[in-house]
Parts: sequence; structure tokens; C-alpha cells
Amino acid sequence: MYAVIETGGKQIKVEQGQVIFVEKLDVNEGDTVTFDKVLLVGGEDVKVGSPTVAGATVTAKVEKQGRAKKIIVFKYKAKKNNRKKQGHRQPYTKLVIETINA
Repeated sequence: MYAVIETGGKQIKVEQGQVIFVEKLDVNEGDTVTFDKVLLVGGEDVKVGSPTVAGATVTAKVEKQGRAKKIIVFKYKAKKNNRKKQGHRQPYTKLVIETINA
């Protein structure tokens, strides 16, 4: 069984036992998160929501809060002596999908 959930402005296909990385959630490590914005539940019979499937939830356990690798943003304008170097590390939450309730 699989489901498509919406979190952080993105849609993610999840299965039980899968490890996913999502935009940072305001929860502690070891807590349980319940997603109620389930857009689709698949398996033997497919349930498609309009826009969400009524009564369907996905629960996940927070494994880690972290930050991704640094990316360098370098802006440069030719012949203007204009340079700007900036780094960015995107925060994330690592989740393990426990159950899909349809």
C-alpha cells in the first residue's frame, strides 16, 4: 500500500517503512507526526481524493532534525565590479513512515 501526502508545499509518494526527508517541521526527535492531507491511497483499490481522501491519515516517526549540505550562491555582474558570495543550508526533517490508514 502507498499514499501521496502533501507537506511543505510538496507532494510525496510514501510507503510503509520508507525514510523521507521533508521541509523542516516544528517537532522533536522521537515524536510522531500525523499527516491528514492524503491526496491518494493506492494498493489493490485506489482511492483518489478531491482534493483529499476523507478519513485517511499517514503517521510517521521523527528520526532526525538536520541541515542539508551547503550550497554556494554566487551573483556576478560583468564589468561592474559587483560580486556577492552567499552560502545556504536548508533545514530538513527525516521521517520514517509507520502506518498508512485508509
